[in-house]
Amino acid sequence: MDCTDFRTAISARVDGEALPPEVPDAVLDAHLPRCPRCREWARRVWRLRQLTARVAGC
Repeated sequence: MDCTDFRTAISARVDGEALPPEVPDAVLDAHLPRCPRCREWARRVWRLRQLTARVAGC
């Protein structure tokens, strides 16, 4: 499994979708503290989601 798989899971989590079966919550949660690139990517995805919701008036 590489960071692409984890980033797909992060995207699903942010969108409120089910995570891919190969990356359950516990595996993703264990990866993020060890991977600064995925952690930063997750931060940016969450921020983009917040900004999009604000612009959309949600």
